[in-house]
Amino acid sequence: MAEKKKKIIKTIKIDVNKCNGCRSCEMICSAFHATPKYSSNSPERARIRVMFDPMRDLYFPVYAGEYTAAECMGRDRYIIDGKEYDECGLCRAACPSRKIFHEPDSGLPLKCDMCEDDPALEKPKCVEWCINDALTYEAREEEVEEQETLEDVKIGLESMIDKYGWDKVMDTVARVSASKKG
Repeated sequence: MAEKKKKIIKTIKIDVNKCNGCRSCEMICSAFHATPKYSSNSPERARIRVMFDPMRDLYFPVYAGEYTAAECMGRDRYIIDGKEYDECGLCRAACPSRKIFHEPDSGLPLKCDMCEDDPALEKPKCVEWCINDALTYEAREEEVEEQETLEDVKIGLESMIDKYGWDKVMDTVARVSASKKG
């Protein structure tokens, strides 16, 4: 039986009605995750992207979620406040069917880490830099079952190596490791 533990659940709430498409969230995320930190700015490295619907003149930020090895089967459309959205545009996953949320050099998937740093930041950089408060940060404590095991990590790494190759995975691990030390 899995043991229940208290865990801090971190989320970024997005209010699309407040987003003006300035992309400052993309810029600061990219700079924060550069190696060394703040040394460059490449929006392709950002863990948040501002999508744009030109037909409705609507911007909506989406931050990177879990990697999925499989393409989704549906191309559903959602209606929110009378506006229709494509499922891919709202999806947070890095998947094989689109290039969004993949590291440009290695092709490895990106995932939002809420700007975890040492010392810890009060809130993710994208939230801090959002001039219109379209992004807000929430941290709440929940009881969850212990889920990740060393076997889960092994399976994940093996699937990444199978998909991207040993060299790309090791290169990315080395860059991430260097950025955490520096």
